[in-house]
Amino acid sequence: MDVTETPQALASDLASVAGRLRLSTVELRAMERAIGSGIIWGADGLIVTCAHVLLERGRASGAPAVRLADGRLLRAAVLACDRRVDLAVVRVDAQDLPAASIGDSDRLRAGELVLAVGHPWGLIGAVVTGVVHAASGPEARTDSPWIRADLRLAPGHSGGPMADARGRVVGINTMIAGGLALAVPSRVAGALVERCRAR
Repeated sequence: MDVTETPQALASDLASVAGRLRLSTVELRAMERAIGSGIIWGADGLIVTCAHVLLERGRASGAPAVRLADGRLLRAAVLACDRRVDLAVVRVDAQDLPAASIGDSDRLRAGELVLAVGHPWGLIGAVVTGVVHAASGPEARTDSPWIRADLRLAPGHSGGPMADARGRVVGINTMIAGGLALAVPSRVAGALVERCRAR
């Protein structure tokens, strides 16, 4: 996104970025109800979400299903669920899915514009924007493992993408703390995905 563009062009670019992100954001369901969001990490059916989306009071919330942006509802198999980093990976039996563009969370800096997509309160593909308050890369001036941003998240955003202004996923939205949205960095999610692929 070019900051020298007119406000109308910037708005159009942002809408285009949000549209692409919505195609890569899925709804996680269990026991016939929505439980959160997820990100299509690979066109071969790998989807990343939050561990707490799949767990309810310490117990599995039922065999998950995934609703794609095109309306298809597919059964999902859980490949990994790591409560320590609040991440999970599931797989659906589908090919050529609209995988998200994955960014480098280590390059994210405070002050950057970010977007979040999810399905809060039954609103499919809701988009919110905000600014990064603190990143988590090697140059960040914090020991926090989270990306922190002033995104207005709601139940249903959990597991969905936090993306930069170009639409590259830099984090997985997990919770609100101290009035700020917290996201797991994409490098952490990428490492878990690679472990799943290596099995």
